[in-house]
Amino acid sequence: MLIVDTALKAREEEKRPVRVGMIGAGAMARGIAMQIIQSTPGMRLSAIANRTVASAQRAYEQSGQPDSTVVESLSDLETAIEKGTPAIVQDPLLIAQAEAIDVVVEVTGTIEFALHAVFAAIKHGKHVVLMNAELDSTIGPILKVYADRAGVILTACDGDQPGVEMNLYRFVKSIGLTPLVCGSMKGMLDHYRTPATQAKFAKQWDQGVHMVTSFADGTKVAFEQAIVANGTGMTIAQRGMLGYEHRDHIDNMTDKYDVDQLKELGGIVEYAVGATPGPGVYVFATQENPIHRHYLELYKLGKGPLYSFYTPYHLCYFEVPISVARVALFNDVVLAPQGAPEIDVVATAKQDLVTGQTLDGIGGFTCYGQCERADVTYRQQLLPMGLSEGCVMRRDVAKDSVLTYDDIVLPEGRLCDQLRAEQNTYFASAFI
Repeated sequence: MLIVDTALKAREEEKRPVRVGMIGAGAMARGIAMQIIQSTPGMRLSAIANRTVASAQRAYEQSGQPDSTVVESLSDLETAIEKGTPAIVQDPLLIAQAEAIDVVVEVTGTIEFALHAVFAAIKHGKHVVLMNAELDSTIGPILKVYADRAGVILTACDGDQPGVEMNLYRFVKSIGLTPLVCGSMKGMLDHYRTPATQAKFAKQWDQGVHMVTSFADGTKVAFEQAIVANGTGMTIAQRGMLGYEHRDHIDNMTDKYDVDQLKELGGIVEYAVGATPGPGVYVFATQENPIHRHYLELYKLGKGPLYSFYTPYHLCYFEVPISVARVALFNDVVLAPQGAPEIDVVATAKQDLVTGQTLDGIGGFTCYGQCERADVTYRQQLLPMGLSEGCVMRRDVAKDSVLTYDDIVLPEGRLCDQLRAEQNTYFASAFI
């Protein structure tokens, strides 16, 4: 942390701020805007792309910058950035193409819409920070291939659970332990929650109802743990993860796991319902050296064989500028796929689905997502949850069944389907 804030302070003094272009202006995006503008010297939110201009204006205004300007061309955007005028565009491709932008932050939670902008940003030599586990888990591995070819960074971010988990994972490894469980603490999970059941909560907290539903029905934690698995090489113990209910402190949960099984699997990603102190994240790790084990017990971490490490909170947008600085100033990746995907998130029927029915995607009425091994997804041709929106059922499927490509008709002409197919081909040898 000190090295990051010191570097940002230097950029502020040199009048060379890191210039950020943000795609999206929803609840989390507005928080990121406020955090950059009010609390991050050495960084500027130069432009926001959003289909609804008023939402982008709101993001600037509530952050204390009411003087934003709407621009419609690349040249006008470049001029606004050089003048230091907060800019708003409706076309995110302008931000992806602008030479004056150092880092693109994508925070829409969409798949197809976000993908066009992220893909363009990579091709135009921009680092990309994703607050979009949905896109990352669906097509992140092939996007990472393109980012590597372009010499830029594609990464998830601090604040969201996956980034916080990865920070803790790196710390635990750095002190010589072997992480075997990376987990997220959830307050509740009910696969059958819908926008109807979550509407009141979404309104209360000024959140999008489909996003809130994806939190409640388990889809979001599946996406998040999938990208942790893809960034660490871990796997899952079973489809959907174990998801133990544990109404106690997370330190008292280590005995639920078989250490030999964890070692055989190479570590797993997980979640716990009701554990405290929530809503944090945890890493359970081993240490084989008896002298180290002696001192771990002395320092109140218990006798092992699993030792509990946790972060009792995740602060979402508050920490995103740290990720931007890590990327722009130190080329430090927070969390990115290591290669072939380890885990996918597969679409599962939330209700009995009938022929001709159109799936409404993430956080909707028709499906929830759950983790599955990527090799199983590949061999059984399971439908990724991130590609489910707009698919039309070609036959009836019973509630709680995992959908396959044979069950649906894909929408035509989507870039996400093209890149997913390319990802499957590129990494096919890893799945056989």
